[in-house]
Formats: sequence, C-alpha cells, structure tokens
Amino acid sequence: MKAKIGIIGGSGLHDPDIVSGAKEIEVSTPFGQPSGKIIVGTLGDKEVAFLQRHGAGHKISPSEINVRANIYALKKLGVTHIISSCTVGSLKEEIKPMDIVILDQLFDRTRQRQATFFERGIVAHIKFSLPFCPQLSSLLGRVISKKGYSYHPKGTYVCMEGPQFSTKAESNEYRRAGFDIIGMTAIPEAKLAREAEICYATIATVTDYDVWKENEVDIQIVIENMRKNMAAVRNIIMDAVPEIQDERSCECKNALDDAIVTSKDFITRGTRKRLDLLIGKYMAKS
Repeated sequence: MKAKIGIIGGSGLHDPDIVSGAKEIEVSTPFGQPSGKIIVGTLGDKEVAFLQRHGAGHKISPSEINVRANIYALKKLGVTHIISSCTVGSLKEEIKPMDIVILDQLFDRTRQRQATFFERGIVAHIKFSLPFCPQLSSLLGRVISKKGYSYHPKGTYVCMEGPQFSTKAESNEYRRAGFDIIGMTAIPEAKLAREAEICYATIATVTDYDVWKENEVDIQIVIENMRKNMAAVRNIIMDAVPEIQDERSCECKNALDDAIVTSKDFITRGTRKRLDLLIGKYMAKS
C-alpha cells in the first residue's frame, strides 16, 4: 500500500478516524520497528498514512521513540509530506494555552537520541537552516487563519530531552534566550524527515505556560487542554490534506543533493542496501 501524506499524531491526537477505509499495516525497516502499526487510508482524495508517535496507549517515552524507524517506514510507503502534531508549553505571555503555533525554528537540547540515518561508513551534511518546510507550513497557516483559531504563524521550539518537565532555572533561561515554546518530540523528527527528503511541518498546540509562571504546569490541566486542542488539530488536518499538491518546488525534495560527502567507492554494499530508499538515486549518478 502507498500513501503520499503522512500524519504523525502526538499527545492529544490518537484517534485515526479522520482516515477513511483504514487498514493497519506493519512496515519493517533497517532501523527496527516503528512506534506501531501504520494506518493507511484516504482523506478526501489523498492517500494518507497515520502513525501514533507514542504508540497505542501512549506507551513510548519521548526519548525512547524509534524516530528513524518511523520516518523510514513512512518514506517506504511513498510519503512526501508529513504533518505532525505536538503539545507544547509556552515560554511567552502572549502565547496562551489553547493557542496554536506553526513552527519555523528549532533549538536542540536533547542528549541521547539517534538523529541521523547516515552512520557506519557514510556521512551526509544536509542544509537545516529552515527546519520546517516553508510551503507546507504556509498552507497550514492559511487553513488555521480561515478557521479563526488563535494562532501564531511562526515560533521557535526548544526541544528538551524529557520525560521530566523543566526546572524553573531552565524555563527562565529559555525565556531569556527568546524561545517561544518548549516540547519533547520535534527532534529528531524534523532532522530525519529532511534527510529522507520529506516535507515536514508541525502543528503545535499550547497546553500551559511551562514552569516559569507560578503554578502553571498541572498535569491534569495539561491533559484536559490536550483533549480540547485535539478537535482543532483534527479540523485543520482534514482541511489541509486535500490542498497538498503532489508537485514540490521546495528544497526538501532534494535535500541530499550534494550533501553526501563520502566517496562512492568507500560506501559498502551493506550500507548501500540499508539506505537505498534514501540514497539510491544519488548512487546511480555518474
């Protein structure tokens, strides 16, 4: 089965019933098993693949998500665009709980995650100055604006390791640095999607003010706000997916062009086989 559009559901988006004719499939990868079975079906006239980031029942911690397997599996199904959803804490007064942020920048504070497909004898240096696809992000912004949700068209997301929330010292330092929101899952998803030459954009929904503001991180309030935000995210995705065009003019689609620096003569047969889905077209070039 094939799909052009991937949807990665994070905290608050677990229900794949936005997909019609849904079928669960298992996808194997050279990097192990994805977070769970992938649900493939249609949304409007688009073939879509839905993956729960944390697995069924939200059983996988942010640091334990096999992101390489998740992204590779979606690529294997033919996915060219990924819309991800995530819940975040706000680091600014004007970004309020229940607001939506379309991300345009990332700051990586993770420490123990596998963030590249390129290892074991092959090196690639992708451009990552714009970590989210501007075209896909712009489309999501237009849909959100039409629906009248309170949203911010850009924002810098600082990705912490987790699963614990921030200390006050950390939260206040992120505020001084000028970051907008904080979460635990955008890294390495965005990096790996770019290495896989997939357009990637994120709908970030705000659940709280993080711990810089007194008494703002109450897990029950966070969970309740997740549930309220889910309806908005579902509505956005349902309207945005049918508008995604097959033709791409962004840099995402050729992210590996000139990025692989290892001489072809030194790339082993095993590495070529493992990464053929990603590098095959470049290995065929003279």
